[in-house]
Amino acid sequence: MGRTSEPAQAGSILRGEEDAQQVSFVELFFDLVLVFALIGVVSRIVPELLADNQRLHWLSLPYTVVLALPLLWLWTTTAYITSRFDCRNRWIQLLVLVSAFGLLIMATSLPYEFEARGAAFAVVYVLLHVGRPLVLRPSLREHGVVRALYTRLAIWAGVSGVIWLAGAVARGPNRVVLWSIAITVDLVVARLNWPIPGMRSTSTSAWAMASSRHLPERYQQLLLIALGETVLSIGLTYAQHPATFAATAALVITFVSSVLMWWIYFYRAGLVLAEAVEASSNPAVAGRRVGVAHVLMVFGIVATAAGSEVVLAHPRGVSDAAWLLLILGGPAIFLLGRSWLERVVFNRLALRRLLGIAALALLAVPLLFGPPLLAAVVAAVVLLGVALADARRAAGRPPEAPAPSA
Repeated sequence: MGRTSEPAQAGSILRGEEDAQQVSFVELFFDLVLVFALIGVVSRIVPELLADNQRLHWLSLPYTVVLALPLLWLWTTTAYITSRFDCRNRWIQLLVLVSAFGLLIMATSLPYEFEARGAAFAVVYVLLHVGRPLVLRPSLREHGVVRALYTRLAIWAGVSGVIWLAGAVARGPNRVVLWSIAITVDLVVARLNWPIPGMRSTSTSAWAMASSRHLPERYQQLLLIALGETVLSIGLTYAQHPATFAATAALVITFVSSVLMWWIYFYRAGLVLAEAVEASSNPAVAGRRVGVAHVLMVFGIVATAAGSEVVLAHPRGVSDAAWLLLILGGPAIFLLGRSWLERVVFNRLALRRLLGIAALALLAVPLLFGPPLLAAVVAAVVLLGVALADARRAAGRPPEAPAPSA
């Protein structure tokens, strides 16, 4: 895996270096559908969190993973496609629009995810992940490396697709288990470069085919989408509740927490993300690590959004353990992902973020005896502490240049 791969040729369906500097409008359109999908995940799990059945409270946690990960993986694989291929080509535009429609179908099936109609979630997912590589292969006859990549990807998508479809036939907990196995297979084989016995492994990184700035910008947009989803979700819920002092306080705390996560992200690793990947000795490795960091952060933001909905519905009373896991765990997962990003961009481990995670974990036990609103306030205070520590470290110093670890 290196900096360059097969150069784009005149009339090629692949992007050239000069074509990959700017995100296309069709990619931004796809992102709009993701906003709806992430809102759907939060809306799907919150009723279980608020149910009288304690078992449903705990089941909602694996539900979050099983529902959000496939959506994020579909976004990631689409981002890789648009980073490799020229979005000015009408067939690529059509492929992205079909992917957006598939994502929309998956999102609309979320309320019925573990019932009969929820099978559409897996069917659409499998059709996209098997079908898109097969559709792209005929146009890659002059690009053997990329063609081999999509051949291996299609084969593995078919293997995991069997598990996805088996889960679609099942119901309830069995579906959750099978889909958990299926998405794990998808992520693991991608990490291993989709190995197929008898086929030579080649580079699978979109960094080699396009500008090293394209995917970092896409990941920045993904992070902003997740933060926007949090604000939109809590705003819509607040509009449907009486404007009590507790509800208004929950709205304010959620907005402040979203602003703090935005601040922590962009100050400063998120701001120089593209420069870090560009300066890396191995953009493929740096790109993969950046992706992991952003998926963790988005998961943390989605969990925070779900926790905020709970706080808005039940600001007073004694906190439930599953509620606390989202209210405090969401910011903790975000800080974990942000720490990983710091490692990629600046090749260091930020102690202040780890201290923030430790503080959230230690405060969980006493907060079990307090109201959910107090837990949300504490989480916001911890995020504020991390943000202020970042600002204090940078005070009086010139902007720090990236020093990537790869």
